[in-house]
Amino acid sequence: MKALRFLQTAAQAIGGGLFLTLFVVFIAQVTARFGFNKPLPWSDEAAVVLYVWVILWAAATIVPEREHVVFDLLWNMASRRTRLVMRIVGNLMVGGLAAAAIPATWDYVLFMKRESTPVLGIPFMWVFMPFVVLMVALVLRSAWAIVGTLRGKGLGVELHLS
Repeated sequence: MKALRFLQTAAQAIGGGLFLTLFVVFIAQVTARFGFNKPLPWSDEAAVVLYVWVILWAAATIVPEREHVVFDLLWNMASRRTRLVMRIVGNLMVGGLAAAAIPATWDYVLFMKRESTPVLGIPFMWVFMPFVVLMVALVLRSAWAIVGTLRGKGLGVELHLS
């Protein structure tokens, strides 16, 4: 349990650091462009790369399942047994598709190491690496959710927006 908490804290710290870096780059970009009329050529590219990282990192490691978009009309009308089936089938689909996509995703990321960003020269492999992290996280989260479902966790919860 302590290890899981440490990993969650580390993931949040990395996500926060990425977002803070994105914010600093954005402020530098706006200040240079509008304050000094001297746009920084690297700042647009850095902001885009950081944005991709922030979004994919957060989706993979920080955003809890309950914060993702859900279609709750059928869930709220279903019996506990039907919810169990829905949750297992849904997680098998998401996790299975992500697992099937990992090899092709990894191949694409490795292929992209030959290309680099125009200004900063960052290999695109590093730009797209968080997508691999997202695919692996989807597989792990889906497996964890299936285990939790089989233990009866989360099946009695009504999904309401509040």
